Formats: sequence, C-alpha cells, structure tokens
Amino acid sequence: MKFAIIGGSGLAQLAGLEQARRQVVRTPYGDPSGPLTHGRLDGIELVFLARHGYGHTIAPHEINYRANLWALHGAGVDGILSVATVGGIRPEFGPGVLVLPDQLIDYTWGRRSTFFEGPEQPVTHIDFTVPYDDIVRERLARAAGNLGEPLALGGTYGCTQGPRLETAAEIRRMERDGCDLVGMTGMPEAALARELAVPYATLAVVANHAAGKGDSLQGISLEAISATLDQTMARVHRILGEFVRVAAREQ
Repeated sequence: MKFAIIGGSGLAQLAGLEQARRQVVRTPYGDPSGPLTHGRLDGIELVFLARHGYGHTIAPHEINYRANLWALHGAGVDGILSVATVGGIRPEFGPGVLVLPDQLIDYTWGRRSTFFEGPEQPVTHIDFTVPYDDIVRERLARAAGNLGEPLALGGTYGCTQGPRLETAAEIRRMERDGCDLVGMTGMPEAALARELAVPYATLAVVANHAAGKGDSLQGISLEAISATLDQTMARVHRILGEFVRVAAREQ
C-alpha cells in the first residue's frame, strides 16, 4: 500500500518520515507545487506533497491542481488524504476543531478543473454525488478514535476563490447554501482525484471563525490563525500517523 498526503497551510512538511527522498516530477499539465517527498512512516510507504509549495508561496487560485494530482497518480498511490485549513461557519466549528467533511460546494472560477478537455477528448462525465471516499473517511475517523482525538464527522465544505478572505455577507450566503466550513483549496482537487479514480478525503483543520462569526464578528486575526495552526498541527501529525497504520492493517 502507498498513500499520499497533501499538506495545506501549516503542514508544509511531514515530520517523522524515514528514508525520505524528493522526486522532481514533470507532467503533461506543467509542474506540481513542488517535488514529491517519498518516505516511510512506521515502515509504511508514503508520498507527501505541499500544496502551496514547500516555502508556502503558491496562492490557492494559482495552484496547479491538475499537475499535483497527475503526479501523485503517476506515483502509484492507492489513496489521497488532503489536509486543509478552513474557517468555521457552524458555531461549534471553532478554532482548533478537526472536521471530516462529507460534502462540498464549489464557488471557485477560472481554475483548470478537469482532465477531460481538448479537441480530441470525448465529453466525459463523472459521478460526484458523494465527493469524498467513504473508506478513507472511515479509516481517518477510526484513527482519531484510537487516539482519543475529537473529530467532527460530517459537514459541507464551501470552496471560495481566494486569496482574500470572505466578507461577512458572503459567509451568510454560504451558510444559507448549507456550508459549514469555508476554504480555498478543496476544488478542483477533489474532482480531479475522482476523474483519476483515486480515493480521496479531506481532514479540515478549523483555524478561525469565518467572517462575521464568533470572535471574527468585526474582523479576522491572521496572528490568531497562525497561533491556532501551531497548536493544532501536532494533533494532525498524530492522527495522520495512526491513519496510515489503520489503512495498512486493513489492506
């Protein structure tokens, strides 16, 4: 078994990887966000990719999602777990809460969002009724449970264009639409994984209350976001390690 982890803001590298090596990959869609990092965690093979680049220099709307997913697929991974920093819209999704979303709404525009395009490519549709893979989600939930780590099961991730944060009115609209979380990188990543038939799920890390909510009523503190991520990512690392062990046992 080989699993891939895509790290978002606050997770530019994966601690504890043994025999780590980096691989520069070229794809038909251009360059990925950076080299793939191959290694082992407790003897289990992993591939890690920093979504924003290893120096966190690529904005959400500038990420080459197609190259990233193509590179991971080419590495022969059996599944992908995305770690994504989000804002909490639902009141109980405050800073530091970890959420396993089961649905999403796409508000992005202008992103290269499919492999199925071009003059020689036949029209191809994918079923996206359930955007996240149930097996990957179940294993992640079991991993968190094994560690006694609270993990909220279910929620709708609303993906906005970025890189700016949202207005309070936009968050109210998203809430009316049924969104519980807001982020900037969930799409087209999830859809591209589905096009490649790679099981995919997201672990959402709530860094702040969304605009106009909770302690973000009058504004969002970027310093507070950074502090929350610093405190939370150690928990994320523990869950990822246990997730890999759970997945390996069930192969």
